[in-house]
Formats: sequence, C-alpha cells, structure tokens
Amino acid sequence: MMKKLTTTLLIICISVAVFAQETVSMQVNAKADKDKISRFIYGHFAEHLGRCIYDGFYLEDSTLNVPKQGRIRMDVVNALKAINIPLLRWPGGCFADRYHWSDGIGPKDKRPLRINSTWGMVPEDNSFGTDEFLQLCNLLNCEPYIAGNVGTGTPQQMSDWIEYLNFGGKSTLADMRRANGHAAPYKVAFWGVGNESWGCGGDMTPEYYADLYKRYAAFCINYPGAPLKKIMSGANADDYNWTEVSMKNVRPNQMWGYSMHYYTIVNNWQHKGSATNFNEEEYFKGLKSCLNIETLINKHSAIMDKYDPEKKVSLCVDEWGIWTDPEPNTNPAFLYQQNSLRDALIAASSLNIFNKHCDRIRMANLAQTVNVLQALVLTQKEKMVLTPTYYVFDLYKYHQDATLLPVNFFSPDYKYGEESIPAVNASASKDSNGVIHITLVNIDPNNKITVNASLNGAAFKTTEGQVLTSASFSDVNTFDNPNKVKLAAFSDFKKIGNDLSINLPPMSVVLVTLK
Repeated sequence: MMKKLTTTLLIICISVAVFAQETVSMQVNAKADKDKISRFIYGHFAEHLGRCIYDGFYLEDSTLNVPKQGRIRMDVVNALKAINIPLLRWPGGCFADRYHWSDGIGPKDKRPLRINSTWGMVPEDNSFGTDEFLQLCNLLNCEPYIAGNVGTGTPQQMSDWIEYLNFGGKSTLADMRRANGHAAPYKVAFWGVGNESWGCGGDMTPEYYADLYKRYAAFCINYPGAPLKKIMSGANADDYNWTEVSMKNVRPNQMWGYSMHYYTIVNNWQHKGSATNFNEEEYFKGLKSCLNIETLINKHSAIMDKYDPEKKVSLCVDEWGIWTDPEPNTNPAFLYQQNSLRDALIAASSLNIFNKHCDRIRMANLAQTVNVLQALVLTQKEKMVLTPTYYVFDLYKYHQDATLLPVNFFSPDYKYGEESIPAVNASASKDSNGVIHITLVNIDPNNKITVNASLNGAAFKTTEGQVLTSASFSDVNTFDNPNKVKLAAFSDFKKIGNDLSINLPPMSVVLVTLK
C-alpha cells in the first residue's frame, strides 16, 4: 500500500513539474501620451542582391502567369500592402556604393550592362532603376529611402540624382525625368549618405567618413516642397567609437538620422548555422543574439544623448534580422535562406525592443524583403509563399504611428544549460481611436507563461486575440505547404475588471486588442 501511495505521489509531482507554468505581473500605463511609435520602424530593405529585385519584386520572365504591372509582381505588392509597409530602402546595402544611378534611367535597351561585383559577379542589366523603384513605391503606397553612392560616386552624382527626382522647375535633369515618364517631382525625402562606410562602403575611418559626410550632405539640397532627411552611415553593431566620433564631428542639425546595423548570428560569421536544421541549443543562441540588440541600442543612444540631448537625430536600425547560411544547392552569393518560427520570434522580439526605444529609434528596416536573408516573401516562378516573419508584421502593423504605452514587468528566465535569457518581451500602444494593442512574445519553447496585465487608466469592453505559433521552432512555410505557420484566433485570456490574464503558449507571438 505504501509503495502504491509513493508511486502515486511521484506521478503527481512529475505531472506538476511538467505542467507548471510561470506567472508574470505586468503593468501597462494606458495614460501615457509622450512618445509615438514611428511607422518607419516597420520599414523594409530591397537590394540588388540574389533574387530580391529580379525574380522577386521584378519579373525576369515577363511571361509568368502572375498578376503584374509591367514587370512588377502585384502578388508581392499586394501582400506587402496588406501589412501597411511604410518604407522601402534601395538599392543597397553594399551594392549602393557601386551603383551609378544614371545607368538605370531612360530606354531599357540603351541602359548599360554591368557586373554585380558585390553579389556573385552576375550581370546587372539595369532594367530596374530609379523610375522603376519609384513606381514600385507608388504601388506599395510607401515612402522611398535611397542609399546614395559615397564609395565610388561623387557629390556631383548624388546632387544630380536628387535634382532628377525632386526638382519641379526647368532644368536638363528635371526635363530628363519628364521625358522618362514622370512630369511631377517625386519628392524623395529619405537619403542615406553612403552605406557601411566602415566596411564595404569604403573601409573608412570614422574621422574620414565624418568629414566626407559633411561634404556630400552639403550638396544634398532641398528643392521647393521636398525637404531632405539625410541619414549618416553609422556603426556596425558594437562599434561605439564610430558613434562617438560621428556625433562629436557632425552637428544634429546636419542629419535627420544616424544608422546602426546589427544581424542576429547563431554561431559565427564563417559558420552561421542552418535556417531549418537546428536544435534547441542553436535556437537558444539565436534568441540570445537577437536580444543583445537592446544592449547596443542603450549604449549607442547614451553616446548620442551627450551630443543630442533633445533626441533630434533618429537612431535608424536600417539593417537588422537573422543571417544564416544560404540554403543548400543555391548560389551562396544570393543569401537565400528559409524562414522558421524561430525567425518570427526574433522579428517580434526585435520590434518590441524598437517600440520600447521609439523616443530615439524612428526608423528600422528588416533585411531583406523578398528571397534574401530574413525575407517576408519567397517566390518560385508563379508561386509565392508568406514566411512566419511576414505574419509578425501583420500582427504588429497596429503599432504604426500609435502612442507608446510603457510596460513594466519582470520576466521569468528561459534557461538552457548554464545560460538564461528573459522568456517574455512585450510592447503596447494606443491608436488614434483609443484602441489598445498589446504584443507579447514567449520565447520559451517548453513552458506556457501566464501574464497578468494591469492596465492603469484603461477602460475597455471587448477583447480580441491572435497568435502565431507552431509545433516546432524549426517549422517553415514551403511552396508545397505554405500554411504550416500562420496566424490563428487566440482566446486563452480572460478579462478581470479592467485587467487581463493572458496565457502565452510556448514559443508564441500573441496580439491582444482592447476596445
């Protein structure tokens, strides 16, 4: 009898251990009205790299049976419009500092054939150029962001490019734009003055680039009705000296933004790890690398605060995302990688961090939009698939231009081996109609976590929820199984007065809407 009782107690203890879950107490300040989450935090990036432009946005084979306008794929356009894409950065990336804009205008049969020496030594026929990019942005209903060529270009070339796009009066360049089919000026506001000038953009020192930035920026002029937002090429990851030198030598009124690039790497740059074939150790390392971006943001922001205490300059995280090894049997220079639930959790966690720091971060661009790195969309001839990361941007689109509601909580740990990282991250906002959106991430793949949220100053009658999760953190959407990881209705929460109790499934992204 005693043995039977002992066995029963052991089973009960094991069951409690298996199904035990952490509880988090969270306070949401629904009365806050200080900071706005800029919609440009939800921007994207399209480079002449692999199959992002050609065979992604822009058809190489115009006979493919897909909806199109000219050679622009409208199925891709419509998918991105559905998530309210606010901004698209082009033509690079490293490609930008070898790109001469005059190669990509005028009749296509007269455009020069170049070699894309940055990405794979493949032909670049320049059939997708400035006017095609602006047409794409018009179809997307998004703002264009052009990265100018400081590496192999000249101040005159960048000045001419701006005149071609933005001047509404009579001039040879403005008339050239009109002859190419666009009578009115495009009025492009966002301009990057170089890209990764510490590396592929010229291998410069910060002192040299700061002086060069001022020279180029001086010739990037405002035309009537078209003021520029100039963005300085900033630091790579934790290069705090680059930020110190840049902010010391360039006044806040000489730039709108200062960029920072950071990629989540699972192992190292030589062996980054597989996008699909990984275990929990690599899953943990990927999420740990992702969360490290907040440390970088805090340290770069502290340096910027010394020289720009009024936070006039935006910290622009204009390249971010997970970078894995290319998929097997693909051109390694094309950086084509699959996209798993892990990557969606990385995207959601990053966006929660950007939202939290929206007093300084007013732009971020995921790398890259189609068929490259952490893409939202993958294409294969007529087929198109939306990745798990796409659905994160679908959930988070409600934060765009909404008021940040600060959240305060202490997260339980997700432990692997001897290491641990916070299991939960979140952000909240209130839109212009008073609707509150809370996005929560549970990165723990093994445990459900309950969040008891107290909403100070909120009164709501109805609640709705959506969730993104799957059976395994390595699950992906493929052309044969495009809906393995997708959004679903979520109802595992309850309203208690004006508070909420939300049960977050393991490895999940949850949106709760309060009206």
